[in-house]
Amino acid sequence: MKAEGRVFKYGDNVDTDVIIPARYLNSFDPQELASHAMADIDPEFVNKVQPGDLIVANKNFGCGSSREHAPLCLKTAGVSCVIAETFARIFYRNAINIGLPIIECPEAARNIEDGDQVEVDFDSGMIYNRTKGIQFQGQPFPEFMQKIIAAGGLVNYTNQNRK
Repeated sequence: MKAEGRVFKYGDNVDTDVIIPARYLNSFDPQELASHAMADIDPEFVNKVQPGDLIVANKNFGCGSSREHAPLCLKTAGVSCVIAETFARIFYRNAINIGLPIIECPEAARNIEDGDQVEVDFDSGMIYNRTKGIQFQGQPFPEFMQKIIAAGGLVNYTNQNRK
């Protein structure tokens, strides 16, 4: 599995309240949620993001409340992967549960800039910055997590593997 696209770069402590502000949580429709992704930190994000684009952030991405809406709105908006120095643990698990690939790689997070074209190989954990011609070794997903992501999340994976 791979992800490839343009990067939207953010800093430290991007919390779930700016990923999907609480005032929009009155909907369970993923498309409606996606239309408000990153509204409080980057109001133009939803107008600029294209399917396959990536988010790169620094430390503690996804901190704050434990809402599954945060990774869901990013995935539905078209984000194919989030790369960060570190993730809040609850966001990390929620992302896997809904099938949004995330990779911790401090070196990549520090050296990739807004607008760079980046490709991620989930099998190897390699992150290629095509704009700068450099690469980084991220932590690859274990095989079982790749299967969950490929299935579109834990519920889909479980339903597909029920006998």
